[in-house]
Amino acid sequence: MTLTHFDANGQAHMVDVSEKLATARVAVAEATVAMAADTLSRVIAGSAKKGDVLGVARIAGIMAAKRTAELIPLCHPLALTSATVDFEIDHSVPGVHVRAMVQTTGLTGVEMEALTAASVAALTIYDMLKAVEKGMVIADLRLTLKDGGKSGRYVAEGRKGS
Repeated sequence: MTLTHFDANGQAHMVDVSEKLATARVAVAEATVAMAADTLSRVIAGSAKKGDVLGVARIAGIMAAKRTAELIPLCHPLALTSATVDFEIDHSVPGVHVRAMVQTTGLTGVEMEALTAASVAALTIYDMLKAVEKGMVIADLRLTLKDGGKSGRYVAEGRKGS
């Protein structure tokens, strides 16, 4: 397998995607923020001192997806057609599962945008709650779905792919 972000001389470069076909692309990434049950109860009740934890994290994740090319050096700037961030409360962790989905029609995929959205949303949850609990753990950040482009569909093992 060839590493596409390096040229023949081993120098990092932005991949030339000009010969690719524009296709519909989608990616989903997930992460989990584990916390104490008492901290989670504040999220559910909306009683965190900084305000609406999940509302702010949702906006942060969407903003991050839109700015991924500014954060990851060799990513192409993309015109996103959709970026969503959703949350699932899980009392068994206890914590919050983060799910980011990003879409575009373009020459390259949106995996990094989805991963960036999920990670920044998780970091924002931490930031909004750190006064209550500094020991929260952000874990399991991963791509769970990618579809479109030459390489086709990828669904992470153990995931439904939606």
